[in-house]
Amino acid sequence: MERANGHWAERIGVVALVAVLLGGAAYGWAELRALLSGVTTSTALDGRARPGGDTNILVMGLDSRLDERGEPLPAELYEQLHAGDQHVGGYHADVLMLLHVPADGGHPTVISVPRDDYTDLVGCPDGVCQGKIKEAYGYAFAAEAKRLAAQGVTEKAAREQRARDAGRAAEVATVRQFLGGVAVDHFVEVTLIAFYQLAQVVEPITVCLTDATRDSYSGADFPGGQQQISAAQALAFVRQRHDPRHEFTGLDRERRQQAFLVSVAHQLEEGRVFGDPVKLGKLVSVARENVAIDSGLDLNALARQAESFAAGDLTLASLPVERSEKDARGEDVNIVDPVKIRAAAARLLGRTVPPPPAATAGPAVDVVNASGREGAAARVLKTLPSRGYRAGRTSSARHTHRTVVRYGRGDSASAAKLVAALGGGYGVGYDGALAAGELKLVLGADFREKADPVPVAPVSPADELSGGGVPCVR
Repeated sequence: MERANGHWAERIGVVALVAVLLGGAAYGWAELRALLSGVTTSTALDGRARPGGDTNILVMGLDSRLDERGEPLPAELYEQLHAGDQHVGGYHADVLMLLHVPADGGHPTVISVPRDDYTDLVGCPDGVCQGKIKEAYGYAFAAEAKRLAAQGVTEKAAREQRARDAGRAAEVATVRQFLGGVAVDHFVEVTLIAFYQLAQVVEPITVCLTDATRDSYSGADFPGGQQQISAAQALAFVRQRHDPRHEFTGLDRERRQQAFLVSVAHQLEEGRVFGDPVKLGKLVSVARENVAIDSGLDLNALARQAESFAAGDLTLASLPVERSEKDARGEDVNIVDPVKIRAAAARLLGRTVPPPPAATAGPAVDVVNASGREGAAARVLKTLPSRGYRAGRTSSARHTHRTVVRYGRGDSASAAKLVAALGGGYGVGYDGALAAGELKLVLGADFREKADPVPVAPVSPADELSGGGVPCVR
């Protein structure tokens, strides 16, 4: 069987943790909060939470094989997980889910944010201004870790948490911007090992498939219909990417994750975890070692808002994706329409839909073809509006090897951002002949053109899955 891919393991733990935090009404929150007193708390969001009103919680799942102190895990846990040891993985937020709990006691909503959505990274962490939305955490963590090392900070646990706080703040800010200014009041962070352990606690897990399916890559082998699966089988359930009879998409995998969340909530309602002192003790142990929450998260107040969660009254929603492309590193990224993303988030959260940005907000870019490849300038020019730039004119010049972005007075930051949007690694240079708000992209032989977009079926903003019972998915 293929070794378990970390980010699919994470999805199990994230959904189980959400259920634990919001299903506690079935157990008694005074007792549960006391048990959870040893969970790591972070000051990354201090002062940002709104007083009263609706609550939005960002759930982040990290592809890390270390505990909250930055220490390796017991060897037997690595062996059980089959996902590599402490030298594998990193600090990207491979799972991002925004949990919305209405103040009036209405049904909670979980918005899944696809980890590969390509977007601006707030603050350009570690000098990277655009990338997959999951990468904001990892780049900010790396930059802060380097800064602390240069300052001579040697205490490992403190250095780990300070670097993670930088990652948490960057990820929260990026998700907030991506969703159109949506407030993020709190966060919950889960590291990799917690995912498998939490799945073990809640097993057997009831799931339902519309058809029988088999996948040699993930080890999935399930009949159609409702069935109970183990933690190991649950890994295959949410990891499945292939089926000889069907073309699986990111949306299919996202629906598996969402269905698992509903199933766990349904089990909590029946008292199969909170009514079992042994299972509850195991959950608490996992949370203390491998979970972090912001210091302002009041579990008692949250429980009073979210008792309907334990009854399975939950809406799970997906955000629209336009198409898939390869980035400069050859990795798959999701191309999204920011206007559609903001509109979908506003509707799901009961907010006023923000107006679209002005079409001429970005600088104009002229493209000069000095690469020696026919039609390169015209092809690049067509991609500029989707990157937030106005398309200027094309022209040709004598062959040169190095690609460079030229800028006029006051536009050096815009030039650097364009380089980042193109995949990085290119030069920038001042050109006094350019007016303010104008850039010139000179394509050299080293310019990396992206492959043609791979079309995927757009996801409707109304594409939602309502909780209650055990929903059937592909």
